[in-house]
Amino acid sequence: MLPEKLSSLPLEQQVGQFLFIGLPGTELDAETRDLVTEIQPGGIIIFGRNVASPEQLRRLLDGVRELVHTPPLFGIDQEGGLVDRLRRIFTPMPAARTIRQHGDLAAARTLGRITGEVLRMLGFNINFAPVMSIMTEDRDLLSNGLYSRSFGRSPGEVLGYTTVYMRGLQGAGCLGCLKHFPGIGAGEVDSHEEMPVVQLSHDDLIAQDLAPYIELFQRRDDRVRCVMVSHGGFPNIDIREEVTGGLLEPASLNYNIVTKLLRQELGYNHLAVTDDLEMGAIARHYEIGDAVVRAALAGEDMFLICATPEKIRRGHDALLEAAQRGRLPEDRRQQSLQRIARTKAIVEEPLPLDLDQFTALSEEIAKLNSKLNYVYGGTVK
Repeated sequence: MLPEKLSSLPLEQQVGQFLFIGLPGTELDAETRDLVTEIQPGGIIIFGRNVASPEQLRRLLDGVRELVHTPPLFGIDQEGGLVDRLRRIFTPMPAARTIRQHGDLAAARTLGRITGEVLRMLGFNINFAPVMSIMTEDRDLLSNGLYSRSFGRSPGEVLGYTTVYMRGLQGAGCLGCLKHFPGIGAGEVDSHEEMPVVQLSHDDLIAQDLAPYIELFQRRDDRVRCVMVSHGGFPNIDIREEVTGGLLEPASLNYNIVTKLLRQELGYNHLAVTDDLEMGAIARHYEIGDAVVRAALAGEDMFLICATPEKIRRGHDALLEAAQRGRLPEDRRQQSLQRIARTKAIVEEPLPLDLDQFTALSEEIAKLNSKLNYVYGGTVK
């Protein structure tokens, strides 16, 4: 996908490239067809509500491909543990915490490899994993939903497990996405409900939660091609009193976090995506159109709107209006279109859906679970 190809699209379709959207159900029905055809999204994200069988899911993604003028990114949150969108059709995958507790780096790589191959057979090209939060014993006591989703209690542990997991995942041809920048492990609430406030200073963030990101960004292999920015508030880094909803602007909509910290200070120049803009941390304080425009001005490239077709349309319309009226300058749009195009240029084509191999990989996960003494007890999200 050449950058000039996206840049030459009509403005309405350029705006669609910024959106990473969810679909209503399991089939490409009239509602879904109309949504995809109208928005022409740059990305599709799949949830448990979209999954009924391997054949159905691959058919759904292939059907979307036929409706869009430019091939989209197809993403999913397939972490394992509590966040496992495929558990209806595939053996539940172990949580990151379980692998870390067993001190099994090889298991992390195996999980990444199997995840990558399974996702490519189903039609995906990007996995919104791994979680980079550092979950110390004190942070384990917080109600932020990250207890079992992290690979480590220290920057070194998170870096080590993340590195081998990403080697497995991306070695199988599926991009990973580090999340949730710049780190919300110290937040006391779940951003699905409200904004988690992280009281760390800039220097403490650099030394702790950002340390694994910094190390991965500096590696010459250019392994990290996607980062998801959180909805966390960071009062010791940035306070903007004019912001609707209080003193704090969430990181995902914050120029000082996305552009100044992530891009300028840490030197990251690949794809940056928001967490879901329908989550409580955003929805309680911002109308969806306002949130999308703020995210674009902050320096984000793609914006996840994961559930509601009406909100997806409103987000698209607000972004289009901002572009038409000059609030979203052309050079800002072109920067993101180039990063989106570069990402699309490196994603792999889907693998054939081989049900025998799919079953074999499912059995391999079952053996890994047995080795780790892992018993899954979560609920579908």
